[in-house]
Amino acid sequence: MSKAILIDTTRCIGCRACQVACKSWHNLAGEPSGFSATWSNPRHLNWKNYTRVIFRELGEGENLSWHFIKRQCLHCLDPACESVCPVGALVKLKEGPVVYDDSKCIGCRYCMMACPFQVPKFDWGSAVPLIRKCDFCADRLAAGLPSSCAATCPTQTLTFGERGELLKEAHRRIGAAPAKYYPQVYGEHTVGGTSVLYLTAVSFEELGLNHQGFRTDLGTVPYGIYGREWMSKVPWVGLTVGGLAVGLHYLNVRRAQVAAREEPKED
Repeated sequence: MSKAILIDTTRCIGCRACQVACKSWHNLAGEPSGFSATWSNPRHLNWKNYTRVIFRELGEGENLSWHFIKRQCLHCLDPACESVCPVGALVKLKEGPVVYDDSKCIGCRYCMMACPFQVPKFDWGSAVPLIRKCDFCADRLAAGLPSSCAATCPTQTLTFGERGELLKEAHRRIGAAPAKYYPQVYGEHTVGGTSVLYLTAVSFEELGLNHQGFRTDLGTVPYGIYGREWMSKVPWVGLTVGGLAVGLHYLNVRRAQVAAREEPKED
């Protein structure tokens, strides 16, 4: 069965324990602290930051509210990154994770362009750059363990389990406290569904989920369909370009041969 994570943003206190756990499990370098703890929060997802917590402040005065949103790969059910990879370096596992194989990657970065959430990042800090992103702790899942971020969360903001059961739980919470939750689950149908689901207190637009790579106008059609449609044209484009190149080479050779025959011979 496909695993998933339900992120209830109404429970998040912004402690960023998930970020620390992710870095620890994947042996990623930490961030410089500067003069304030705020500076230790990565500004963007990149090759050494697979997850980060976004802060949103809404309203003012008595209506002021704080919201924290965990940002990471959403592990789409039909991932666009997998559909455009020409060498199969990205694969969606039946357990849920979208994983990446270093040994197959050719550095084309099609996955970066295809991802609707702008998640895959190039490892610019390496002499031999490769793609880096959250792998859903696939090695932990294989051992029967939850992801490192879900296992570490002190407020149960992150719930790990079967996707179908988590969706039932999400809708149960919405039904039990309709005044507390926005009446939709982000990721339930977005781009065909994702393995990371969100419950929020306010609308996705108010939280800015369309910022930092998130968008709310993606629709319900899996982006993998678009990727496969585009990639199906690549062989024909390659054959066309190759044929033109061969034709031009032949014309240049023939032109050179004709020119050589027409040159006047010296006595």
